[in-house]
Amino acid sequence: MKLQKKDILEALKTITAPGAGENMVDSGAVTNVLTFGDEVIVDITINNPTLQARKKAEVDIMKTIHDKVFEKAQVKVNVKVTAPPKEETVEIKGKAIPGIKNIVAVASGKGGVGKSTVTSNIAVTLAKMGFKVGILDADIYGPSVPIMFDVANERPLSVNVDGKSKMKPIESYGVKVLSIGFFTKPDQAVIWRGPMAAKALNQMIFDAAWGELDFLLLDLPPGTGDIHLSIMQSLPITGAVVVSTPQNVALADAKKGVAMFKQESINVPVLGIVENMAYFTPEELPDNKYYIFGKEGAKNLAEDLGVRLLGEIPLVQSIREAGDVGRPAALQANTPTMEAFDNLTKNVVEETVRRNTDLPATEAIKITTMAGCSAVKN
Repeated sequence: MKLQKKDILEALKTITAPGAGENMVDSGAVTNVLTFGDEVIVDITINNPTLQARKKAEVDIMKTIHDKVFEKAQVKVNVKVTAPPKEETVEIKGKAIPGIKNIVAVASGKGGVGKSTVTSNIAVTLAKMGFKVGILDADIYGPSVPIMFDVANERPLSVNVDGKSKMKPIESYGVKVLSIGFFTKPDQAVIWRGPMAAKALNQMIFDAAWGELDFLLLDLPPGTGDIHLSIMQSLPITGAVVVSTPQNVALADAKKGVAMFKQESINVPVLGIVENMAYFTPEELPDNKYYIFGKEGAKNLAEDLGVRLLGEIPLVQSIREAGDVGRPAALQANTPTMEAFDNLTKNVVEETVRRNTDLPATEAIKITTMAGCSAVKN
């Protein structure tokens, strides 16, 4: 039987290449078809390099030709794989920001421990103390600081600084705030690879009119990854604060967070650990403490790691409510919550002063991120 090229092409229009939305012919996956009597040679190109994808494409083509054209056809399939583009190399020159005295990173080993809540309340407490404060919401994939400062609907304006166009941070409760949340819709997910996230952070760091600041707080995403490395490459971090809750699963991740900053190649001083949700005190029983998630877990971890326990923040409904309505709980005068955040913030300031007195300035590390891998060098 003499096979026709047009019949082969029509049959191949009924299947799709791995990872393609259109059929093999219309998508361009089929690059050539040759027929010699009952023999067929099909050349295809796919962008999935896995052996499984190649085998599936071969089997699908052979089965389709046998089923729809000629059962006894001798089919040969040549598969060419196009290499996906290499992930962009990101190399940001680490440098200090003029006018900013201290940069404090607030991190957590895992999500859900209240890192953004702690950051926001430290910020407003610092502002109450008379310091000039800013927050960079570096949690690219889950920005929450705009909500906590009741500025979710605000948009930063452009201002001219020394002939250059800069972003003007949004100011609330005496704190300057920048977040990726200002540039996305509330229901819009940020689906970026590491290099894109690093570029966005780089812009918010260096293309912003921060002005004079005593403290710039960095609200980092949970875990240890690209964003953390990019930040520490971009900026000389004065020190880090690690937030945890008392239970073992959170403490295990907090330990990893501390270890990240203490790595010889990173060497960012850890100012201390904050134990959030340390205990629950009902409003009707103000003298009672219930250790729902365990007792003194962060305190014991701090002692083991040789760092300071900066504070214990209770599990109080008003803290959650305050964050939801955009007025940090530390602004509530004459409450146990305000007192807890006041003590925490005083300890952060104290440790920052001690760190600046005893240690040399932190240097930004050199990191090259390429094709999903990170190399950290001194």
